[in-house]
Amino acid sequence: MPAQSNLKPVLTAAEINVLMDTVYPQLNEQFKYYQAIDVFPGGCIVRLNAGARHLRPGGTVSGPSLFTLADIGGYVCVLSHAGPDALSVTVNLDINFVRKAEAGPIDGHCRILKLGKSLMVFDIDIVGPDQQTIAHATGTYSVPPKRNGDAVK
Repeated sequence: MPAQSNLKPVLTAAEINVLMDTVYPQLNEQFKYYQAIDVFPGGCIVRLNAGARHLRPGGTVSGPSLFTLADIGGYVCVLSHAGPDALSVTVNLDINFVRKAEAGPIDGHCRILKLGKSLMVFDIDIVGPDQQTIAHATGTYSVPPKRNGDAVK
C-alpha cells in the first residue's frame, strides 16, 4: 500500500533531531540511541542504536525498546509533516514482534497512511541490518490544532 502521496515535509531529519533534543531530552540522555535518519514526502526513517542497556536476558533487544522506536517513528512523521508542535501525542500503537533483534543499528521505515486535521495514521516496519523485519507496528497520533503565532510548544 503506498503512503499518502500529497505530503511534503516541513522539517528535515537534522531539524527533528535538534527539536527532540530540546523538547524531549530524556529520550537520549548522554547517548544518541534514538534518532531521525531521513525524512521524505509521506514518511521517515528512524534508528535505534541498540546497545547493552536495550537488551533483555538472552541478548535480545527488549520489546519496550522496539516499541519506543515505533513510537518515535510516528512522532518524527507527525512533527516533520504536520509541523513542530511538541504536543502531538500517541493515540494508539499496536505492534507485532516477528523475530529476534540483536544489538546494533535497528531501523524503522515509517510511512504516513493518512494525515488529517486532527489525526495521523502511520505504519512502521522495523528491520535489522539484514533488512529482515523484526517488528511491524501501526499507530495513530493526535495533531494539535494550529494556534496563531505559536511555533514550537
